[in-house]
Amino acid sequence: CGEYLLIMGTHRTYPYLFIRITLCFTNKQIEMELDKFEEFLSQGNMAKNTISAYLYAVKEFGSRHKVLNKRNLLVYKTYLIETYKPKTVNLRIQAMNKYLVFVGKTKLRLKSVKVQQRSYLENVISNADYIFLKNKLKGEDNLEWYFVVRFLAATGARVSELVQIKIEHVQAGYFDIYTKGGKIRRIYIPRTLRMETEKWLQTVNRTSGYLFLNRFGERITTRGISQQLKNHAVRYGLNEKVVYPHSFRHRYAKNFLEKFNDIALLADLMGHESIETTRIYLRRSSMEQQEIVDKVITW
Repeated sequence: CGEYLLIMGTHRTYPYLFIRITLCFTNKQIEMELDKFEEFLSQGNMAKNTISAYLYAVKEFGSRHKVLNKRNLLVYKTYLIETYKPKTVNLRIQAMNKYLVFVGKTKLRLKSVKVQQRSYLENVISNADYIFLKNKLKGEDNLEWYFVVRFLAATGARVSELVQIKIEHVQAGYFDIYTKGGKIRRIYIPRTLRMETEKWLQTVNRTSGYLFLNRFGERITTRGISQQLKNHAVRYGLNEKVVYPHSFRHRYAKNFLEKFNDIALLADLMGHESIETTRIYLRRSSMEQQEIVDKVITW
């Protein structure tokens, strides 16, 4: 193992004039490098969750290999392929490639693995179950969770975006999210949902602040939403596998295309960088495929 100096210059993307990189991964060295790497990632407008995932990957590599070289990187890639799903493998590879850029060893970058495109959507709540769930919640006057479900399914918001929505956004009718690369995605709140929400807020005498709160009056967490949705699924006899936050985002996309078949617009509304990502919603869910097969194939 050895050391070398990496001269960055004064380019705005790389604020360090000199960074001493040690090719040996000791525990202390990993901690030092991760701090610098985290600062480097933060300058690229990355989401906090993405930064955490990248740091985890580098730390994982360092725990398995003491030297950063091509051979160890390929061994690590093999380990990933044998252990994780392709999507996770590619995320870890992206993280290591970013780290290699950071330390000036771009020639060691790894190739991502191919992900086979699924021919169906998996574990998507049906429209019937969505209607059943929201009606049950409203019928029992559990309005806060009724609106959690409604907002997820009627705005297409990710759960990480949902917890950021404020009452002021409801009043405005939209919520702007700053995505990767400094781009802005606007989440629209439909008029009918907006009016219904404002009536509810009047009854609970709330005029500002985060829309969804926990029992302590603090902003609810993404984990809290996921767990509570699972609890409601059990309570109402629904399949737990289809009652989770992102399932309602899938439902939003499916319902949108059924009522207004404009996939380019849907891609914009969902914040997809590529329309190819949105094309999955043109496909049937696995449950829908099964129903069609059972009905059609009688021979």
